[in-house]
Amino acid sequence: MKFSLFAHMERVNENQRQKELYDEFLSLCKIADEGGMTTVWTGEHHGMDFTIAPNPFLNLIDIAHQTKQVRLGTGTVVAPYWHPIKLAGEAAMTDIVTGGRLELGIARGAYAFEYERMVPGGMDAWQAGECLREMVPAIKGLWKGDHTQDSKHYNFPKTTSSPKPLTEDGPPIWVAARDINSHEFALSQDCNVQVTPLWQGLEEVESLISKYKEACAKYDKRTKIMILQHAYVSNDEAELEQATRKLHEFYCYFGAWFKNERPISQGLIETLSQEEIDNHPFYKREAIRKDLMIGTSKQIIERLKYYEELGYDEFSYWSDSGMSRAEKETSLRRFIDEVMPAFN
Repeated sequence: MKFSLFAHMERVNENQRQKELYDEFLSLCKIADEGGMTTVWTGEHHGMDFTIAPNPFLNLIDIAHQTKQVRLGTGTVVAPYWHPIKLAGEAAMTDIVTGGRLELGIARGAYAFEYERMVPGGMDAWQAGECLREMVPAIKGLWKGDHTQDSKHYNFPKTTSSPKPLTEDGPPIWVAARDINSHEFALSQDCNVQVTPLWQGLEEVESLISKYKEACAKYDKRTKIMILQHAYVSNDEAELEQATRKLHEFYCYFGAWFKNERPISQGLIETLSQEEIDNHPFYKREAIRKDLMIGTSKQIIERLKYYEELGYDEFSYWSDSGMSRAEKETSLRRFIDEVMPAFN
């Protein structure tokens, strides 16, 4: 099993300056590089301080100049916010500038808040999924050259990506998948797969790999599959309880943004009360502790060994949590020093 870091900059109030968040983000990326993680992933979000990441390529190029060997992944760019020609060209240029280190992850997106603002006339998840399914073959065609697109969402005459990527045949493409159709689409396009279990515990971890294997069987091929999950490593019970509390709050805010019902001002959603957090309908603190990678290094190694047995190729350590910079850095170093050596 390989290991990577997934990081944005996140805040739910104005206590932290955005520049401080970026400094923290860079520090975590450098730790990942120095510690031998394979990839740093960062995504794309707009107008929401909960995940500050408007241009992953910009961040990845900055990281490339401050690291030595870690690969640099978009986790993910959101298909309906891009035109294929623009995405193909910017991804190719990023691959050139980073010395061929780019991994291109693409998703349909998740937040109605963003669809309402980024797509003229708005869009639902189904339409966003259609954009994703048209985007992937379009990018591959543009990288190959002289590609003509005639589809529902994208139409353009013969065009070649300018520039073309440094990586022969283009950087690896990863598709964020949940349902079986998304897994099958990824395999049909020879793409790797990213999955993110949310709140249904080990059952969801097992279900997602099962769908991937079903798609592999259908197309008689195998690519790679990565699982993205929050983690916190400590032998101190008080630290683990603190991590659980902060991650529980994180998921409650994630749910609030996803529902898109609360007032938003200055990029910040209306603060959740402690009562709302404690009584969330499906994000429960005890489940967060049990289902996420929160525990001692031994406990986490045991869980990851099971993920490896299930067939996962990569575990991505999701650092966004609302915890302090010191807490994030300490846990990440423990993961690198105490957990990863068990898989060498």
